Order: sequence, then structure tokens, then C-alpha cells
Amino acid sequence: MKILVTGGLGFIGSHTVVELQNEGFEVVIIDDCSNATEKVLDGIVAITGKLPLFEKLDLKERDKVESFFKKHDDIEGVIHFAASKAVGESVEKPLLYYENNIGTLVYILKELSQKAKSSFIFSSSCTVYGQADQMPITEDAPVKVAESPYGNTKQIGEEIIADTCKVTPSLNAIALRYFNPMGAHPSVEIGELPVGVPQNLVPFITQTAVGMRKELSVFGDDYPTEDGTCVRDYIHVVDLAKAHVVALKRLLDSKNDSNYEVFNVGTGTGSTVLQVINSFEKVSGQKLNYKIVARRAGDITTAYADTTKANAILGWKAQSTLDQAMESAWNWEQKIRK
Repeated sequence: MKILVTGGLGFIGSHTVVELQNEGFEVVIIDDCSNATEKVLDGIVAITGKLPLFEKLDLKERDKVESFFKKHDDIEGVIHFAASKAVGESVEKPLLYYENNIGTLVYILKELSQKAKSSFIFSSSCTVYGQADQMPITEDAPVKVAESPYGNTKQIGEEIIADTCKVTPSLNAIALRYFNPMGAHPSVEIGELPVGVPQNLVPFITQTAVGMRKELSVFGDDYPTEDGTCVRDYIHVVDLAKAHVVALKRLLDSKNDSNYEVFNVGTGTGSTVLQVINSFEKVSGQKLNYKIVARRAGDITTAYADTTKANAILGWKAQSTLDQAMESAWNWEQKIRK
């Protein structure tokens, strides 16, 4: 069974490719390598013993998307990761985000809508909830006005998929709203490889620890939280990757209750920025150089998941602790800097 993974050389995408190949799927990857490198393929092969098909392609070029689907007309499922993902950058470059995250989604759905049956997993985000009124956040929490263009692209993306599913019975889709991925594969063959300055907390921590960054900036310590810093739900990337495979199988096996479903994917536990730093110091045995600075535009105070629905319906549950995920991230950082 052939599955397309867009953005399959990226952080979450590459780990999902590994889990798909471990389950016997044939995988074809599309990636434009704007935030990834083809060397990731070596890591995938080292873990699974199999080289996935790979096409370097910019999904913003609609004619190339059409040509790809003609060439690979036997694709039975798509897991769509390819998107720009940095909250701060999206505030500075909104049009880049709308073009890259919305246009590409439309082109893929147009192709899938023409198939007799297709299964689509969308990489959504907890950012659709904005600052939720209650914790933990359930799937029934209202989608709020987005705090950033990035968050807005995920909201709009979900709306586009839902609208398409209403008029396309042959299209079955699941949006996975996930929280904060971190860590690396236990083999240390693949992990997070941010291009330029990391936009996520954990790689900034590990890069600071190995001396690539002078210090870590903690954006605000005056939030109404346990220690004044923002709270997020940090999930090991391997747990997250496995959730994508479980969701895809649900669609392929026609076990979905409707042709558009939504699930939260997280651990159900919130951790402050300082708790994440403490976790790093614990697993690494070294102190981290950090300073408290002003709040950052677009940041919300608290977000962590209620995962009851995913646990019960998908039969999926996060397995790794924050410390385990942090240790894998640290092992990966040390390996790639040797």
C-alpha cells in the first residue's frame, strides 16, 4: 500500500516515515528541502533497512503536483506535513505562510478529490484553540481567533478539509491537533534538524548546551502559571509519529465514524519552560545558560491536551516521559555535533 508523506524529510515527517515502513507500507516522500536535507534518507534507511521513494518538489507549483499524482496514481493515503511552522516568523511574513500552508493543501485535496477513495491525515496544531478557556483542552473547545498567521493557516486548513469532505464522500480525513513535539528516534539516526536559528524551545536548549548559542532567552516570567513561564504539552516525536500511523489505518480500514474527524495528540501533561530547562539539566548533568526576557508576540499562556478521545477511539496513548524525550533530544544533539 503506497502512502505519500509530504514534508517527509522534516522532523515529524521523517519519524512517521520510519513508523510507516516498520508497519510494511510503501512510502513516497515529497519535500522541497527548504527546512530539511536529503541526508535524512540515510537515517531512515539505517533504521528500517529500506529506502523510501523521494521526489524533491515544491508543492506550491500546481502543475508539478498534478504530474506527481498522475505518475503515482496508486497512492492510497496522504499524510500532509509540508508547511511553514514558526509562530514568530509567521507574524513577520504572513503572506509566505498563507501561500505555503494554504495553497499547497488545496492542490493536494484537488488531486485526492478525483480518486475513487482516498485517506488524508492533516498535520494540524493546538494553536487552533488559541488561549483555551479550560485546561486540559478537549476537541470540543472552541476554535478561537488565531494569535498568529501560522495558527490561522491551521484553522483555515481544517475548514478547507471539512468543507471538501462534505461534498466529497470518497475523501476520508483526520486532522491531528498536536501539541509540542520534541526528542529524537532512540537509534539517534534521525532527529530535529532546524535550519538556521531554532524556532522551538528544545533544540534551542540543546544547541545552547553544546555552545552553538550563547544563551537561551525565556520569553516572560510574569504569566499566571506555576513559575511565571508559559506552559506547553511536550510529546515525544516517536509517540506522535505512531499516532499518525494509527489514524491512517483507521481510515484505510474504514473504521472512521464520519469522513472528517479531529483528534488531540499530546501527553495530557503541561510543563513550564523552566520545568523543561530543569529536565534538560537533570538528564544532561549540566547547567544551562539562560535569561528571562520580555514576552514574545503571539505566545499564549497555557496549552495542554485532553487526550481521552485519542486514547479511547484510536487506541493510542503517549508512552514517553518529558525526561525520556529530553534525553533523546540531547543524545541526538551530541551526535550531530561530533
